[in-house]
Formats: sequence, C-alpha cells, structure tokens
Amino acid sequence: MAFQRLLLSKILERPISRISSKRSLSSSTSSAAAAAASPVHSPPELPPFDYQPKPYAGPPADEVLQKRKTFLGPSLFHYYQKPLNIVEGKMQYLFDDTGKRYLDAFAGIVTVSCGHCHPEILHAVMEQSQLLQHATTIYLNHQIADFAEALASKMPGNLKVVYFVNSGTEANELAMLMARLYSGNLGMIALRNAYHGGSAGTMGLTALNTWKYSIPQGEIHHVVNPDPYRGVFGSDASAYAKDVQDHIDFGTPGKVAGFIAETIQGVGGAVELAPGYLKRVYEIVRKAGGVCIADEVQTGFGRTGDYYWGFETQGVIPDIVTMAKGIGNGLPLGAVVTTPEIANVLAQRIQFNTFGGNPVCSAGGHAVLKVIDKERRQEHCSEVGLHLLGRLRSLQEKYELIGDVRGRGLMVGIELVTDRELKTPAKAETGVIFEKLRELGVLVGKGGLHGNVFRIKPPMCFTKADADFLADAMDYAVSKL
Repeated sequence: MAFQRLLLSKILERPISRISSKRSLSSSTSSAAAAAASPVHSPPELPPFDYQPKPYAGPPADEVLQKRKTFLGPSLFHYYQKPLNIVEGKMQYLFDDTGKRYLDAFAGIVTVSCGHCHPEILHAVMEQSQLLQHATTIYLNHQIADFAEALASKMPGNLKVVYFVNSGTEANELAMLMARLYSGNLGMIALRNAYHGGSAGTMGLTALNTWKYSIPQGEIHHVVNPDPYRGVFGSDASAYAKDVQDHIDFGTPGKVAGFIAETIQGVGGAVELAPGYLKRVYEIVRKAGGVCIADEVQTGFGRTGDYYWGFETQGVIPDIVTMAKGIGNGLPLGAVVTTPEIANVLAQRIQFNTFGGNPVCSAGGHAVLKVIDKERRQEHCSEVGLHLLGRLRSLQEKYELIGDVRGRGLMVGIELVTDRELKTPAKAETGVIFEKLRELGVLVGKGGLHGNVFRIKPPMCFTKADADFLADAMDYAVSKL
C-alpha cells in the first residue's frame, strides 16, 4: 500500500502535458479523427442546477476522519487522498462541507436509484415514521403486504413469493439457504470475478481475493468468468457453459444446489456476461438438480435500460431473484423473490427477520417502485445510457489508455490499460485520473480486481447534460495525464 501511494505521488508530480504516445494511432485523416485527437484546453463546468445547499455547521472533515479512525473498525476505507466530507445530497448531486457541488456518478455504490432526497420517497418515509416505525411481522401491517404485492407484480413467471431482508448480503445468504434446502444438495456454483456479499457464507460465493478472508468457504465452485473482454473464450457462451458442465462432472457428485450470477458484475468492474450464457447454464444446472439464482442487487429496477431486470437481457427466468441497493434509494432494504414451491421449504422451521419488512422501509421501497414507473426511469436509463456510451466510446478511440467501454443503460464501466494487446491494468494512471475527476466535480467508483475500472452508475435521474459533463471531464483528465 505504501509503495502504491509513493508511485501515485510520483505520477502526480509529473509536469502536466498532453498524452501523445497513448493516443489511438489511426491512419484516418478525416476531420472527425482530427477533432477527436485535439487537445482539451479548458476544464468543463458542471451543468446548472437550481438548488442551494444549507450552510454546514457540523464538525470539519479532519475531526470526522479522526473519530472514524478512533471509534470505527480499521477495515473501513475512504476514497481520495483527502477524503470528502459529504453533508447533503439532492437528486444526482452531492455537496461537501464547503458547499461545493459534485456530480454523483456512483450513487452511493449503485444504491440511490431515484435521486438523493427524492421528495416523493421522503414524504412516504416521513409519513410512515410518524405513524409506526417498527412492529415486526408478528403483527399485521398493510405496508409490507402492499409492497410485496407491488414487487411481485414486477416479476416474470411464477416468481411471486417475497422475503424482505436488510441488505444484498442477507438476500444472497437466504437464497443460498433456499437452494440447498430445496435441492437437497450442498454444492453452489458461482463465477470468478463475482461479488455477492461480505458475510461468511456470501464471501464464499465471492471470487475476488481483495474481498475474502481465510476462513472456511467449502462446497462452492467458481467457474470461468464469461467475460467478453478478458475471458479466455471471448464472447463464446457455449465454451464457458461447457466449463460449468465440466465442474459438475468432475468437481461434484454430479448434483448441485444452485448457480448464482450477476448479469453485469458490479464490484468486478461492470462486466457483462457473454450473450446467451445464462440460458445455456441454467439448463445445465437444472439438469444437475440445482436452482438458478439471479443477483439483481445492482442491475435491477430498470437501471440497464432495455429491461426492468438484468437477467431479462439474457432471456432467462431464474428460480430465485435477490435484490437490494436501488430497491430502497438508500434505505437499508433487500429482498428475495422466489416461487411458492421453493418458498415452502422454509416453512419446515422458523424463518424470521426482525427488521425485514419494517413499515418505514416498506413504505419507502413501495414509493421507489412508484417513482420509477411515474418518471419512466427505465426508458430514461436506456436513452441517456446510449448517449453516455457513445461519448465514452469516442474517447476510447481517442486514447489508447482506455481499453474497454462496456455496460448497459446507466451501469457502465471504463477499463484503463497501459497496453491494449496485453490488457495490462493501468493501476497508477487510474488513481491519478480518479483524483482529477474529483477536482473537476465528478465522483465515480472503482472496480475490478486491480482497481483499474471506473464504475459509472449514477442515480437514474442523471441527464444527457450530466453525461456530457462526465465525458468532458474524463477527456480533460486523461488529456492532462
């Protein structure tokens, strides 16, 4: 870690100049190509936004950081060399303690779906808070029932039974339990490069060494990741599916409990699975007695644009769907939706979650569904996402440093490499650009095993003007490397 900080500081000390060696070398002499190669002279400005943050009277950032270090776990980390003290949010923007405005292109790690402090969601939460904050499911309350009905109406097939939990980790733990009980088998299959949570069980499903501790994580098999950019079989879904069959044939008793996958891997760097992969794998897994789980914690609720759920992009219907993050727009809320047949296995014992279906969270989650429909956010994600991807792919043609631009809707990844043929992760360069984007007023995430992928996953109220500003900021930051 100390070496990485030293390397980053050395790069930051370099004189600011325009990259020439990393530009895309093209034989084209068209005016469009010439324009794409032109230097960026002026930093872009944030789009206008009619909102004035409240004056901040709280403790300064240094004091907050010191309290974190003293009283919170040492495993907590923060972004940026000088961490931001974020004190207010409004729709797609955040404000620090000085009143500076930032474009939030990471949405609290893909959690703020409708926008920071969305008025209709706030109203639902506050109205319910004044009536009843908590009672648990041992009593009746219409909020959990209304929310479950609304959520079930969004699901295809026979996915009609809802369990509410508090996070994506809890949702995936419950889904794994369901799979094992229903199938009568133990072995779970997950993808390499996957992230499914930080508990002891879901850590086993996760396949990124930076998120795993050395604890028992048995009866979980990680198969080759169907990554069209870095994968060993490119976009050949059938070859990746054969690896799943091989794992079942050679690494299990021939039967498995289930298979779990994100449709677009989030923490792993916005990696979309090879087209047609899930359809092939679901068939293989079901023949082996297992159930198929779709992790929609980041891809659900219209974010991918074309469809409401990420798994629909692969033309499949899972047996179990897990969700969290965007379902609550910042509330601690998650859910598992499955079929009545699978749900029945949990009736053999007491299955209970004290806070799952809390009236306040249920009211807020139900409001999220209504806002997504009312404001046509799925359609909006498709339109703005296409525009953003187009702008970013133009930058990919301009800069050799940008190895890949991928994603759907408002779930986008930008992978930086120092060598396009070898796909060498540009770790240090990513760090420098990351800091420069913050200076310009853009907050993005980072992902991938080597931290060389920018994760662009803003609130779904993100506009074309915001997309243009982000692309211009990226252009400026890379040009000054």
